[in-house]
This record gives sequence, structure tokens and C-alpha cells, in this order.
Amino acid sequence: MKTTIATTIFLAAASFTMAQTTPQVGAVAPAVTLPSNDGRQVSLNDYKGKWVVLYFYPKDFTSGCTLEAQNFQRDLAKYQNASAIILGVSVDNAESHKNFCAKEGLNFKLLADTDAKVSEAYGSVKDYDGKKMSARNTFIISPEGKIAKVFTGVKPQTHSEEVLQALAELKKS
Repeated sequence: MKTTIATTIFLAAASFTMAQTTPQVGAVAPAVTLPSNDGRQVSLNDYKGKWVVLYFYPKDFTSGCTLEAQNFQRDLAKYQNASAIILGVSVDNAESHKNFCAKEGLNFKLLADTDAKVSEAYGSVKDYDGKKMSARNTFIISPEGKIAKVFTGVKPQTHSEEVLQALAELKKS
């Protein structure tokens, strides 16, 4: 019985994962234009010529998402020294992002993907109790606007360090 349940869960998870298409390294990054925590529209095109860390996360004010955001904030000067921009994306609205940034002292933009279309374009949607949420995935986008590195199912505790290391390696090549 346990094997049957485990197999069913595995197959369901596999079919969900396979149904989404995550952009591959070398592909042109899907377009992003979304409202941000400061109320303005932000487009990925605004950052052509810079490295962009586009990270998707499930929900403002939750423990894992807060830790991940705090770690990106902690390392913000390192990203700036690497000429990289951090953009966070979730299905929360811009007002929630504004409050989350204020409470956590975040000095980078969070984008409101309330209809999950951008999250879908990046293969970064999960279903939680019948609602779409952004999955915890990150994409490093090159100054030319191409996917340079993909991280799926990241661990919030160590993710910022992982991204900084990958960014340093990408800049060397």
C-alpha cells in the first residue's frame, strides 16, 4: 500500500513538472513586464546590458521566502559589485510586496505576477490548495538577455551564496 501511494505521488509530481517548460540555458529570456513594490512597471528590457537574478518565490511574509529575501538583501552589495540586479517575483500583489519590503528592509524590486503568466513562462508555477503560486526557482539572465543559469527547487538558506558563486563563474567565461 505504501509503495502504491508513493508511486502515485511520484507520478503526479513528475507529470506536473513535465507539464511546465523551464527556459533552458542559452535561450532568450521570456519577456517580463510587471508592477513592482514601488508601484511602477518594471521590464526585463530595462536591464539589458546587466546581469539579472530573477528569482521566483511562493509568498511574502512566509518563513522560507523571508529568509531567502533577507539573504539576497544581506548580499546586495556583492550583487551590485558584480553589476547584477535582483528581481523577485511572486503572485502576491504590489501592495503586499511594498509591505514585505518595508517590514524586511529590502532594497531590491519585487514584482507582482498576480495572474502567474510570467511564472508560467518560466516554468515556475506550483499549485497549492487550488491556487497558483510561484515555485522557488531562479534564473540568471546574461547582459544579452539570455538564460545563463537555471536553479530549480532551491534551498532558501544557502541560495544567495549559490547564486553569487554561479554569477562569478559565468562572468569569468
